[in-house]
Amino acid sequence: MGGARLGHWVVSYTGMSADNIKGLLLAVSSSLFIGASFIVKKKGLKKAGASGVRAGVGGYSYLLEPLWWIGMITMVVGEIANFAAYAFAPAILVTPLGALSIIISAVLARIILREKLHIFGVLGCILCVVGSTTIVLHAPQEREIESVAEVWNLATEPAFLVYAAVVLAAAFVLIFHYVPKYGQTHIMVYIGVCSLFGSLSVMSVKALGIALKLTFSGMNQLVYPQTWVFVLVVVACIVTQMNYLNKALDTFNTAVVSPIYYTMFTSLTILASVIMFKDWDRQNPTQIVTEMCGFVTILSGTFLLHKTKDMVDGLQQCLPIRIPKHADEDAYGSEGIPLRSAAEGIPLRSPRSTEGIPLRSAPDGIPLRSQRSSTGSLNP
Repeated sequence: MGGARLGHWVVSYTGMSADNIKGLLLAVSSSLFIGASFIVKKKGLKKAGASGVRAGVGGYSYLLEPLWWIGMITMVVGEIANFAAYAFAPAILVTPLGALSIIISAVLARIILREKLHIFGVLGCILCVVGSTTIVLHAPQEREIESVAEVWNLATEPAFLVYAAVVLAAAFVLIFHYVPKYGQTHIMVYIGVCSLFGSLSVMSVKALGIALKLTFSGMNQLVYPQTWVFVLVVVACIVTQMNYLNKALDTFNTAVVSPIYYTMFTSLTILASVIMFKDWDRQNPTQIVTEMCGFVTILSGTFLLHKTKDMVDGLQQCLPIRIPKHADEDAYGSEGIPLRSAAEGIPLRSPRSTEGIPLRSAPDGIPLRSQRSSTGSLNP
C-alpha cells in the first residue's frame, strides 16, 4: 500500500508515467552495473597479469581469474537491465542515460583503482548529470502499445521504411567502398557502420522488449511471426555492430572512439525513435528544445571526460620514453633547438645547450647530469 502511494506521488510530482519511471530505474541500474563491471574486470586483468601472461600481449590467463568473470557477469546483468528499460520507456530517455556508466566508471576508478580524476573530469561528470536530469524531466510519455503487430505497423510506415533504406544504403556503401580504402585511416568509417546499424538494432530491441513485456503480462506475442523477424534483425545488427566496433577499437585510440561513437549512435537512435514511434508528436516545442539542450550537455560532459582522461594518460606515458639508437646518448640536438618531439611530445634538445641539463632519471629518481657540467663529474 505504501509502495503504491509512493509511486503515485512520484508520478504526480514529476509528471512521468509509471512505465517511464520503471524504464528510468532500469536504465540507471544498467549504467551502474556496466560502469562497475569495467572496474571489476580491470582489477581481474591486473591480478591475472601479475601471475601470468597479460591480455595486452595475447595472454588468456584472465579466463581463470574469478574476479574477471564477476565483472563479465555484472556487465551481462547491466545489458539485460538496459534491454528491459526499452520495453518501458522511449529510446529518447533510455539511450542518453548510457553516459551515466562513464561517470560511474570514472568515480569508481578514482576510489578503487586510485586513478586520478582531473578537475575538468569532475566538471564533465557534473555536465552529464545535469544533461541526464534535463532529459529525464522532459522525456515524452511511452506510447501505449497492445501487440507486436502494432509495433510492426509502425516499423512498416513509409517514413521509417525510408529511414531504414537510407541507413542500410549508407552502411553498405561504407562497408563495400570506404572500409577497404579508408577503414584503417579514417575513424568515421568504422564508427559510421556501427552507429547506423546500432540505430536499427535499438528499434528492434525495443520492439522485442515490448513483445516480451506483453507476453509476461499474459498476452503471448511469441506466436506472431513479426516477433521472430525482430529477433533476426536484432541478432544481425548487433553482430555487425560489434564486428566493426572491435575493428575501430583495435585501430584507433579508445579515448577518441568512445565519445565519437556515443555521439553518432545516440543521435541516430533518437532520430530513429522519433520517426518510428513519433515521440515528439506528444510534446510541445519547448519540451523538444529542452531535451536537445540536455542531450548537448551530456555530449559536452562526455567529451570533456574522455579528453581529460587522454591528457592524464599522456602525462603518465611521458615517463618511460625510450631514446632511439641513432640519437646521441643524451638525445640532444644543436643549439638547444628542439629537433623533434618524442611519441608523447617531449622536445629533444641539443648537447650544447645549457650546462647541467638532466639526461634521464636513474632508477631511484635522482637526475644524472651531463659530464660537461661545471664540476666535470656526475652530480645529483
